Amino acid sequence: MKIKIGTRGSKLALWQAYFVQEKLVKAGHEAEIITIDTKGDKILDVAISKIGSKGVFTEEIEEQLASGAIDIAVHSAKDMQSKLPEGFELIAFSEREKVNDVIVSSNTKIDLKQPITLGTSSTRRIATLKHFYPHIKTVDIRGNLQTRIRKMEEGLCDAILLAYAGVHRMEYDDKIVHSLSISEFVPAVGQGAIAIEAHEQLSGEKKQIVKYAINHKNTADCLTAERAYLKYMDGGCSIPVFGLATLQGNSIEMEAGIISLDGKTRISFKLTDDVSQAENLGILLAKQVLNAGGDKILKEIKQQLNK
Repeated sequence: MKIKIGTRGSKLALWQAYFVQEKLVKAGHEAEIITIDTKGDKILDVAISKIGSKGVFTEEIEEQLASGAIDIAVHSAKDMQSKLPEGFELIAFSEREKVNDVIVSSNTKIDLKQPITLGTSSTRRIATLKHFYPHIKTVDIRGNLQTRIRKMEEGLCDAILLAYAGVHRMEYDDKIVHSLSISEFVPAVGQGAIAIEAHEQLSGEKKQIVKYAINHKNTADCLTAERAYLKYMDGGCSIPVFGLATLQGNSIEMEAGIISLDGKTRISFKLTDDVSQAENLGILLAKQVLNAGGDKILKEIKQQLNK
């Protein structure tokens, strides 16, 4: 059976699509890749938070899913909005890569104790830097990984702050000068995993084919908790929330929280429960964060972003 795979056209997005295609072919199925331009790919001179946090990299792809032009869409799980449009669902997650944020630079002597300038378009990373490393300056940087590295080498910044998974998949490991601790830089929900999106009209047979070939249960369990947290928080790309779930046998442990845009207030909690309670765990963490002052931070952030 043939599966039509929709993806963005960047090198990293295509790497992910080819990865999925290879899994499907190994499972005995034909798979075709179809590239689609998204709003996030076309608008490169504006920060993501200014474009809008919902569907920046997915809206056009979802139109193709709804029309049946493609069967599935391949995304970075961290790019998926907390609430999918009606009729859409995430049916599989790939095995997760190392989740850390990393600093990439051509200068091997980058020192976080010094007043350097880092390039990033992530509000979570900016707020985290302001909290733990207030002496470090940031500059907005957009575009694919290759474009960001070129901008850095042209002098826009000293280094770039990125997810390890993308850097590794694009084979830029030699430019990683620091791997940041997840105790400080708790990653974005879903970071390191590939998500497969489908429309409800996709046949049950094709859904099962994709799930069998792609889905990694342990990763899916963790992302069930993380995405439940994100959904309850009503978070998107422009909200500096974070969440990371890990498995310990039959238990799932998750740390999650939020940081104010100025970095001054950071709220974080960690809970553990049976893996069967993954979704409830994410919701419970969201309630704790909101009750501890996260609701005020969230309200202030949304007011600032809407100015």
